[in-house]
Amino acid sequence: MKSSHLDHGTEPDAELLPARSAAKKSRPKRMWLWRAISVFLMSTVAFSAFFALYLRYAELPPSDIANLSKLLAQDETVLTDLVGGGENRLQVALKDIPQTVIDATISVEDQQFWNHGGFNPIGIARALWVDLKSGEALEGGSTITQQLAKNLYLTQDKTLKRKLQEAMHTLQLEMNFSKEEILEQYLNVIYYGQGAYGIEMASQTYFGKPSKDLTLAEASMLAGIPKGPNLYNPLIDLSAAKNRQRTVLNLMVQEGKVEQKEADLAFAEELTFAPQKAPKGRAPYFTDYVTYQLKQVYDVSEADFYRGGLKIRSTLDPQMQKAAEAAIDAHLKEHPDLQVSLISIDPTSGEIKAMVGGRNYAESSFNRTLAKRQPGSAFKPFVYLTALNNHYTAATRIKSEQTTFNYEDDNGDAKEYLVHNFNDQYFHDYLPFRDAIARSDNVFAVTTNMDVGPEKVITTAKALGITSPLKPYPSLALGVFPTSPLELVRAFAPFANGGQKIEPYAISSIEDTFRGEIKTFEPQKEQVIDPGAAFILTDMMRSVFTDPQGTGYRVHQSFDRPAAGKSGTTDTDAWMVGYTPQLLTAVWVGYDKDRLLSATESHLAAPIWADFMRVAHESMPEEDFQVPENVVESYIDPSTGEMATPDCPVQRREYFLVGTEPTEWCSTHPSAKTELESKAQGEEKSSVRTFWDWLTRRGNGE
Repeated sequence: MKSSHLDHGTEPDAELLPARSAAKKSRPKRMWLWRAISVFLMSTVAFSAFFALYLRYAELPPSDIANLSKLLAQDETVLTDLVGGGENRLQVALKDIPQTVIDATISVEDQQFWNHGGFNPIGIARALWVDLKSGEALEGGSTITQQLAKNLYLTQDKTLKRKLQEAMHTLQLEMNFSKEEILEQYLNVIYYGQGAYGIEMASQTYFGKPSKDLTLAEASMLAGIPKGPNLYNPLIDLSAAKNRQRTVLNLMVQEGKVEQKEADLAFAEELTFAPQKAPKGRAPYFTDYVTYQLKQVYDVSEADFYRGGLKIRSTLDPQMQKAAEAAIDAHLKEHPDLQVSLISIDPTSGEIKAMVGGRNYAESSFNRTLAKRQPGSAFKPFVYLTALNNHYTAATRIKSEQTTFNYEDDNGDAKEYLVHNFNDQYFHDYLPFRDAIARSDNVFAVTTNMDVGPEKVITTAKALGITSPLKPYPSLALGVFPTSPLELVRAFAPFANGGQKIEPYAISSIEDTFRGEIKTFEPQKEQVIDPGAAFILTDMMRSVFTDPQGTGYRVHQSFDRPAAGKSGTTDTDAWMVGYTPQLLTAVWVGYDKDRLLSATESHLAAPIWADFMRVAHESMPEEDFQVPENVVESYIDPSTGEMATPDCPVQRREYFLVGTEPTEWCSTHPSAKTELESKAQGEEKSSVRTFWDWLTRRGNGE
């Protein structure tokens, strides 16, 4: 029994031992966990305190907002400061800014501005929800402080690093400045489009008044612009700007800043915008073109473009630009209403060397080098190049007489097209190719167009760089379909450079001093036509200037270097497009509203071209067009197109693609010498044929 009792008493002790042991083991684990949590919390508090002290006393980075972006010419001289030499940034104290501007800005940009510490998660979520419901960006997620940090210290890059920097600088701003100071800075640096930074300059730019005098309608219009200076600029798209203004006013009503009736009256108010001032600096049309290229082609944001720190090196040659403006002034001073454009490029690279888009930028900023007008006979080289690639040669002749052509229009209906020469003057005989180009014979051009096929001519023009719509009509050859001067210099360049299509460009490099980056741009080239065909056409177009019957002969004394080109004249447009191996220039003269040109006005493009080209080439050595390897020289009688004999009254040198040169002596003016040479050549050929027949056993009937 005792034994049994003892056994029974020991059972509880045996069961408790493992539990006590486990409890003892678990205590160190719990202590370790609590210690780790404590260390983590203490470290976090210490780090937060240290980070807060750092943010409070660390210096903010220098702002790049005061650095001027500059556009440089090819020689590194400044063409213009892209923010008007700093005049587009005018400071104004918050107390002098109307409450309507403040209320409109806060309502549309950051409704919790006065309450948050730099970030507004609720506002971000609400903005996202509104945007998702509307399908467009109506509200911004960033606070005013975040936007200020980004505009003062950072780029527009959407990277994690930039976002972290923005967050840090936002906290620094909130810790170092009052809300009033932050708002004042914001309203003085935010970009409003048109190169205007800050509310004061925006007010002056759009409405021609100080910001303190802005009405509710004007304030709500301006407050909507910073969200998208290109999208909501009333000078660019008034409809989009008005829609944005309605959004601003509705938000002001929701926030209790204005009554609905006030908002409706403000929206209905007709706004009067201030006339835009001409930019300071040289070559304003070129400056505008560069600005457009930076934004649309090179993807530089408008904020980055105007905020400062960019050095844009352009291709413009200041001396050539000066020569272009001087030539235009000299020849158009007696024609005050006549408009003009001139664009000159290096045909080997595409660099734009000079650009004049009109008579007076202050009166009209419309750049006519980009405007589409009928090129007239300046289009004919595309017809003739197509012909040279389709069995025509410099010896080709076509009868010049009044001719009617049959064709089908877009609907398939049969049509007739009667071709006239200028003043109804016809050669009434077979006209040589070169003479047709020099005299700009319309019959020759249209006949050639219909012979080779207008579809092929269109293919040629497109391959060379014409992007405007063209139709396969007989009149295609006479340049009835509008193109721009920029298109024409692009398409003429292969004639001058050996068949390479090039893209005209205005920017050689972009240096971002804030990022420490430099982007350079190289010429874009593509071989699109045979160098031999390009040379042959160029050689024939030289007669436009050197032939006494040539349409450009009157300028030969002003500019006598080796040059080729083509004039073009319609009732409303006068052109001269010509080139040397070093420079290609197109000049257009006319009226903006298609007013008819007088006889005198229709001859003004050529002398402007000649005077400009003479001055532009003064620092260049004289160069001639180089003969390609696949071209041979031959002397022909132009009246027959056959090889000239010593008895031919006119012996003209022409160039031909190898294998296409004439092989028969002139039958109209035979000579004893050529007859003997022909007989000797015939006997030589006969001997060769007899040997070949023997070798191949053809003489035996095999």
